[in-house]
Amino acid sequence: MAALINIILPVFLVIGFGYLAVWKGYFSDDAVNGLMKFAQGFAIPCLLFRAISTLDLKQDFDLSLLVTFYAGALAGFVTGLLGARYLFGRDWEDSVAIGFCCLFSNSLLLGLPITERAYGATALEANYAIIAIHAPFCFAIGITAMEIARNRGGSLTQLAGKVLNGMFRNALIVGITLGFIVNLGGIPMPGVLTDALDLIIRAALPAALFGLGGVLYRYRPEGDMRAILFVVAISLGMHPMIVWGLSHWFGLTVNEIRSAILTSAMAPGINAYLFANMYGKARRVAASAVLIGTGLSILSIWCWLYVLP
Repeated sequence: MAALINIILPVFLVIGFGYLAVWKGYFSDDAVNGLMKFAQGFAIPCLLFRAISTLDLKQDFDLSLLVTFYAGALAGFVTGLLGARYLFGRDWEDSVAIGFCCLFSNSLLLGLPITERAYGATALEANYAIIAIHAPFCFAIGITAMEIARNRGGSLTQLAGKVLNGMFRNALIVGITLGFIVNLGGIPMPGVLTDALDLIIRAALPAALFGLGGVLYRYRPEGDMRAILFVVAISLGMHPMIVWGLSHWFGLTVNEIRSAILTSAMAPGINAYLFANMYGKARRVAASAVLIGTGLSILSIWCWLYVLP
């Protein structure tokens, strides 16, 4: 109970405040859009840039950690894709969008603050290592699969161009890429610039969590409930269970196990809906999976906090 009160509830209360503010009309849809544009388009990319630019890449980028997390994510994508196609009779484009929901866990807005509250800021190195390739990996998989589904028979050159164009229009990927450039190039950062970035970064997660609550208010549990629950089961159940098994198989450190499990146990992120909306496919399923999964993740996270070392 202490874990629920001290670690999980403060994060979800901030989300709840955003939800309540929009529900009661104290915060408009335009204000939510502006807040999320600031958070996702500026503040969080700054946070990722600073985190990646200062990471010890040799120490923190453990291949076993990345294989553990992303094997579970990829298994979720394939299961979601094939399940949507053959269990629920969706077309291939809908199936890709549903698979993407199972692939993209909310590593930033939920994974980071919950891991930090549970284990402290020093436990986030493995989170940042996962997040560093999370958006590039997921969007590369999702966009590639969607473009194949939409343009069967197209050339590989056209496919590669569409994938790269879709990825590098994403502010998160731009922030991550610039962080790697600074890190690998040993480029010094002026103190006045890092201080300014740190001011923006302090607002990133609180603004994003409050805005997430406002965004979730728009989503209603509509569409095929079986497909929605299928997505939630994969996101909250299958993915972390695979990661749990592989983390012990590869002998990850305690901090790596904590970060990998908690990140994989998060609900589908807002980007799952944004991906579906970008292609106009399975939008209701994606939106409802984000909403219901976020609510149910309170219980799943609580369970994992008791299980984790």
